[in-house]
Amino acid sequence: MSLPALFISHGSPMLAIEDSPAHQFLVGLGKSMPQPKAIVVASAHWESVNGVAVSLAAHPETIHDFGGFPEALFEIHYPAQGAPAIATRAADLLEAAGFAVRRSHDRGLDHGAWVPLRLMYPKADVPITQVSIRRGASPAEHERIGMALGKLREEGVLIIGSGAFTHNLYALRGAALNQDAPAWVRDFGEWMHARLVENQREALRHYRTQAPFAVRNHPTEDHVLPLFVAMGAAGDFTKAERLHTSHQYGVLAMDMYAFT
Repeated sequence: MSLPALFISHGSPMLAIEDSPAHQFLVGLGKSMPQPKAIVVASAHWESVNGVAVSLAAHPETIHDFGGFPEALFEIHYPAQGAPAIATRAADLLEAAGFAVRRSHDRGLDHGAWVPLRLMYPKADVPITQVSIRRGASPAEHERIGMALGKLREEGVLIIGSGAFTHNLYALRGAALNQDAPAWVRDFGEWMHARLVENQREALRHYRTQAPFAVRNHPTEDHVLPLFVAMGAAGDFTKAERLHTSHQYGVLAMDMYAFT
């Protein structure tokens, strides 16, 4: 069974408890897919500097890596088991592809992982491990990380890049959940979508200089780099299918894609 690779926009941590189109979509997504053997998540909220970090934790804790949100979020614990054997396999594949790898035995699940997965798999019955993104590394480098991990898809492992299609938190303050997206958010999203469905890899790798309002939508690259991990995991000739599109607080595009 070869599973698609997914890119998921996890938006705000409030996605876990706040009803929205993206929340409802993720609740249904897990039900619509075959149950994976395990899940490997490349989250925007785990960055490494030297090489790629991989979590071998057998019982990963739920990390509440945010502040200023309702107490209800801090009371959530997602008790999924870790996947040390799959993590070891992932680390070996990354090393074989030429990456330096740091193995962590105690890294838990940050909210880029547990927030969407709690909606997709509320029973917490699928083992999960995480790999880091690389701070300062290019989209092409993250595509290579995904390509190294892609063999796991053939072994029944679901690979997820968890970030955000747009992520300008400076423009979010005071916005309502269902506020309309401004033109600079929509224009960027439409440019990205067109290149994804046409598999224009070279243009996507240089999105930062070619896409309209790219830097305004992503002041830093951490939340878009997981997209390239997911894309790379599907191989060179990728079919991208947009599974969901919506906006939260006007400036957070919640687009989600499957790559096959």
